[in-house]
This record gives sequence, structure tokens and C-alpha cells, in this order.
Amino acid sequence: DVTTHLVDLIQWECFPDQIIDYNKDIKVETARHWPTIISPSQFAEVTYMDSYPAYLQKYLTDSLLNVYCNGEINYRIKNVYAKVSVIWNFKAPDGTGDTHFSIMRGTKANLIIRQGKEENYKPVLYIEPINPGEDFNNIIYNTLGRIQNDYPGVRLKESPELWEVVIPDKYKISHEEHFAEVTERFLQYLKEGKLPEWEVPNMIAKYYTTITALEIAKNNTSDK
Repeated sequence: DVTTHLVDLIQWECFPDQIIDYNKDIKVETARHWPTIISPSQFAEVTYMDSYPAYLQKYLTDSLLNVYCNGEINYRIKNVYAKVSVIWNFKAPDGTGDTHFSIMRGTKANLIIRQGKEENYKPVLYIEPINPGEDFNNIIYNTLGRIQNDYPGVRLKESPELWEVVIPDKYKISHEEHFAEVTERFLQYLKEGKLPEWEVPNMIAKYYTTITALEIAKNNTSDK
């Protein structure tokens, strides 16, 4: 399901409030999937079962369970190239959790989200200038001024290679708080008696992307 969320995120980040027509706006170029290998002891650790159930036997190779939870999709959306890659290890290293890396390439800068050790495994937004200089600085600070009108306290931390966007904690919400926001938005749609014009076609586009990618991945002889 994480892959589905990331495809949704690309649509939301790149084309907010725009209708995406899966017939003409989505073109899946390549896709593949591969397994995470689970040992009998690891399986027992998370399921408390002494043996694999019968319906999993077809995924076994010499007592090792092949869990096809990793995947990669390369596709075009409104003629913009996009890539999604999800990797699940058995567990994260001690003291860590799920991590996320994202990059959106632009003509003047790249927007990068990192969530590694240096970020204490919290997502941090960076701006990577393509052509650093006074013109770039003016553009960035003019944009920051407009953002601060709606989100006072957001600031920039400059560096030669990456500018960090420093976001106050008051704007950061938890996983559960995000669900509350989604619920509020849904209830507003329910009250108005209609969805935004982009809601249904974009949901169809999302699942068209993931289903088409899975079909391609299953037909990839290297994954069989």
C-alpha cells in the first residue's frame, strides 16, 4: 500500500487540484518487483506460528519465504517522468524507523526530502539550486515571503549546496492528526454534497498506474 501512497503523493505534489486522465496522461514505461526473503525464525517471530500455512507454500524456496513487497515503477504523468521505489527489509536498524527520500527536479532548483540519520530520521525539506547566485537568492526569498504570509515562522538555512527549509513544530502533524484532517475534508465534501472535479479521475489514475505496473512486473521474466 505504500506504493499506492507514493503514486498519490506524486499526483498531489506535481499537479495539485488538476484532473488527471489515465487514458492520455499516464504512461507506465517499466516496472519490476522483487521479494524480501524471510527465514522460518523471522516468520515465527512476527506471527507466533511454528510453520508456514499451506497457502504460502508456493512462495517458499528451500524453507525461505519470498515476500514480494518491493517494487519500482518508472512512468510518465502529463509527460513528466516519475519514479516510485519501495523497499521493505525485515526490520529497520535499531533506533530507526521507516525512511523516505524524494526529489523533484526543476529548472531553477531541486526540492529534496531526506529522512536519514543526519535528520534524526525526521523528514526535512531541502532546496538544491541549479545555478546559485544573486538571482536565485532573490527568487527564493521572494517566494519565502509569500509562504510566510500563510505560515509565519518558516525560514531558510543557507548553505553552498543545500538550503534547508526550517519548519516550526507547530506546523508538523502526526500520522493520527493527518487522519483527522482527512476526515474533516471528507465531512466538508459530504456537507457540500459533491467532490472536487479532480477527486474521482485522479483516484482512477492512481490505481490504473499501480495495477498496470503490477501487470508489467509480473510479466517481467527476470522476476519469475
